[in-house]
Amino acid sequence: MEKKIVGIGVLAGLVSGLAAFGFARLWEAPVIGRAIEYEERRSAAEAALTGEHAHEHEVFSRALQENVGAGIGTIVFAIAMGALFAVAFIVATTHLNRRHLTADLRSTAMALAGAGFLSMSLVPFIIYPANPPGVGLAETISDRTGAYLLALGISVGFAIVAAAVALRLTPRIGGWTATAVGSVGYLAAVGLTSAVLPDFDETPGALTDAGGNVVFPGFPADVLADFRMYSIGTQAVLWLVLGASFAVLISRATTSTSVAQSVDPMGAVHAGR
Repeated sequence: MEKKIVGIGVLAGLVSGLAAFGFARLWEAPVIGRAIEYEERRSAAEAALTGEHAHEHEVFSRALQENVGAGIGTIVFAIAMGALFAVAFIVATTHLNRRHLTADLRSTAMALAGAGFLSMSLVPFIIYPANPPGVGLAETISDRTGAYLLALGISVGFAIVAAAVALRLTPRIGGWTATAVGSVGYLAAVGLTSAVLPDFDETPGALTDAGGNVVFPGFPADVLADFRMYSIGTQAVLWLVLGASFAVLISRATTSTSVAQSVDPMGAVHAGR
């Protein structure tokens, strides 16, 4: 049965990847195009100001990157997340059964998707918001990547601890109260952690000449805001569709298994294999 659940997770990941890519292609890609145009114009202005011309060769066209590269990357990532989601679902339902806590499978799937979005997307995004092309220094990319991965790992780790604490407290104080306690503890922990993580503020300002005159404006605030909004929106679509499709598929799978077991007395044995 575990292999079947993982297969369901992979299929749900595929569906969510297609949905997330569709959203990103429709809303996020045009904003990235605006950011790239700004970056190119700024590079030209810097070259005119300093007399130094950078020669960059585009290996892959923008259309290929937007339609093929981004699509494959998003779908592969979503499939991997679907498989991990299925494993987390198995672990969660196993712990609930061991503690004799009843939970609807569809509700469990949606709650798990919400927790995944919160801990793996929203909280790391709040700590280190996504930046479009043209924002950020090339020499700090390794530091920024490392800091983001650290924030991601801390967020997921605290989320697991919060879930474990909530499960232990549920028999004593009830599910809703235990969930509230775990959530408050999680938010407090990530809030304190984010306060000690390094900060990066590298949005390009206005380009000025030797006399202090502005020769090129700073990075457009509306482009930055739109990119960040659509970036987290893409993640929200991925997790929402992943949770919803997994919930539908797991419900149908368990229903068909129950029907098969009612017809075949050995169904429980077959299902356990």
